[in-house]
Amino acid sequence: MRRRSTLTTVVLYVVLAAGSVAFVYPFLWMIATSLRSPAGVGSSGASVVPREFLWDNYIRAVTSFPFWRYTLNSVLTTLIPIVGTVLSCSLAGFAFARLRVRFSGVVFAVVLATMLLPGEVTMVPQFMLFNNLGMIDTLYPLILPAFFGSPFFIFLFRQFFARMPGELADAAVVDGCGWFRTFWSVYLPLARPAVVAVSILLFMGYWNNFLGPAIYINSDQWKTLPLALAGFQSVNGTDTPLLMATSVLITLPCLALFFAAQKHITQGITFTGGK
Repeated sequence: MRRRSTLTTVVLYVVLAAGSVAFVYPFLWMIATSLRSPAGVGSSGASVVPREFLWDNYIRAVTSFPFWRYTLNSVLTTLIPIVGTVLSCSLAGFAFARLRVRFSGVVFAVVLATMLLPGEVTMVPQFMLFNNLGMIDTLYPLILPAFFGSPFFIFLFRQFFARMPGELADAAVVDGCGWFRTFWSVYLPLARPAVVAVSILLFMGYWNNFLGPAIYINSDQWKTLPLALAGFQSVNGTDTPLLMATSVLITLPCLALFFAAQKHITQGITFTGGK
């Protein structure tokens, strides 16, 4: 039995190592290519070991197009929607978890049912709405929808708050707190693991969002980094090292945030809400 267990463990680690190599290889190749010359890209092939270290590629990546303007647009369309989504989804999740009103279960089921709708179904009506409001070619269509919640994160917060002891709400009521005060002063501080996990997942999604800016943004002034990167090659030709250097710079915030807070993601999803 011990031999079988050891063999199973070894096979498992080998499979995981092979899968890790398959996933990390493209990123390593991107970093290696970002440090090469255009001629070195062709001679190095699929190698992930950089024979050249041309750090000037990163300087050219920042100065070859309005990198900082696009970064500011990406920051605005990432941080503000995160605040809006966390606030709206946590409020809705708390209401579904703790407020006992008629038909709340039906309303919650309807909210979950909207997850079955593909984004393409609401894409055209949403575009027409913002077009009628005169918000096309602005950042508003990328920011405002976040303040109306997301069904998946409403479900996540609802499950988190539902697992918290009900005595917390009873004690807050005895102390004279209303429902909003109970949510803001008692439940939301205890939901920090869920807030952190949701914020990280949202950051990944909003920072890398390409479809939204591609639909609503027309002018160069309001482009975000993913949208600017899509047109980067047409402006700079086939300068692969420059393209890879820009891609590395855009990817680094997500990579650093994920490795710094990956424990919070699992904790926020699996945490029971009690002590």
